[in-house]
Amino acid sequence: MEEKIGRVVHYYTNLGVVAIDLTDGNLKVGDRILIKGHTTNFEQQVESMQIEHANVNEAQKGQSIGIRVKEHVRDHDIVYKVT
Repeated sequence: MEEKIGRVVHYYTNLGVVAIDLTDGNLKVGDRILIKGHTTNFEQQVESMQIEHANVNEAQKGQSIGIRVKEHVRDHDIVYKVT
């Protein structure tokens, strides 16, 4: 099952890192996410995440996080938590 939790704000190509606004849900390290967009559609496990360059284990709705992703994503792609 997929639960929408946020959207991509920016993708840092040189770092392979995506900035995500958590608009609809929470996220923890170890959760599986699905990122979908016009040309994006892949799933991966969250291995680590940061808020303001500090490592955190979980983030709440309303926060902005950064995570490393294995594929290219685009601004405005939608992020889902897979349960």
